[in-house]
Amino acid sequence: MFDFIHLFVMRPRMWQQNQRIFLLLSVMVTGSCWVHLKVSPEVPASRGEDAVLNCSFTPPQHPSGEITVRWFAREPNSSPFFSCSVKNDLATQGLGDCSYSEFTHSLTGDPRRGELSLLIRAVQLTDNGPYYCGVELDGQRSVSKKTQLRVTAEPQILSLVVVETDSAPRSLECEVEGNPLPKLVWLSASKFMLDDQGETSQSRPFRLIGKVPYLEEEELTCRAESELGGAQLTYPTHQAPLITVVVCGLMGALLLLLLFIGVIVHCRRNRAPVDSSPVYGNADVVEKHRVRASDPPSNGDSEIQTVYSALGTPPVPQQLSSRAPPEPGILYTAINFQQ
Repeated sequence: MFDFIHLFVMRPRMWQQNQRIFLLLSVMVTGSCWVHLKVSPEVPASRGEDAVLNCSFTPPQHPSGEITVRWFAREPNSSPFFSCSVKNDLATQGLGDCSYSEFTHSLTGDPRRGELSLLIRAVQLTDNGPYYCGVELDGQRSVSKKTQLRVTAEPQILSLVVVETDSAPRSLECEVEGNPLPKLVWLSASKFMLDDQGETSQSRPFRLIGKVPYLEEEELTCRAESELGGAQLTYPTHQAPLITVVVCGLMGALLLLLLFIGVIVHCRRNRAPVDSSPVYGNADVVEKHRVRASDPPSNGDSEIQTVYSALGTPPVPQQLSSRAPPEPGILYTAINFQQ
């Protein structure tokens, strides 16, 4: 009885203790007992936005050597798509190639402080999937941990074309994209669902291709729907009326401009000419003149007579016509006459 108890009770305990001892020895040999990575299990992001994959660890109390950060996509044993190293010394200025940059991928923190988070700019559906954050300290064995980036995207119609081959009848083919994968629906010209929804298949991740039989001159609409929204496109597309409206609008604006210019030119040509010559009044001024004979008499005597001469006043300009004209006056002029 004692042997039975010893076999089924004591030996499992001894095996657990041996496992702990083996793990402790392994940690002491590899020197990675203090490396513990923390990551977010899942990081959601919408297409076109920036995403941050959180990752951190507890740095050693006595730092030395270098810290190497590596990020892997899809598989932890694949080649890293991002890698950088920095000297494990806070007194050192700068982070070297681990510093923040404008590239598609860059770190958002300081690895010397245990910050290993990765920034991915303008994520696309191709970025969706698992990622692995890894760190290596002073050449020791690296440690990595998994996180998941989930990129969502509203439905988008990539193409809507007529396909016709010798081996198959004419069909209308619609390719849509989105995450979660959208549902594809065909509508008639009256916007009712077609009885024959054709066939739908997945062409690649996040993409669907739908096909329905197509008759010439038929109007059909391809619509993609998901919990994030919807998108639709009609074949044949009605772009000709829109182009006509735009062209007609431009022509109308041009005609109005020409009409406006013509009115301005016509008004300027028919404007009455402005008489720039001054208009004068009728007031008279008597000006005093002293006229002397050029050849006085031999005895030097000369007779001075007073003569009145009425001279026209200088005409008053029209712009000054509002003022009162000067009163006419009489001026005296002495004129010598020879006897």
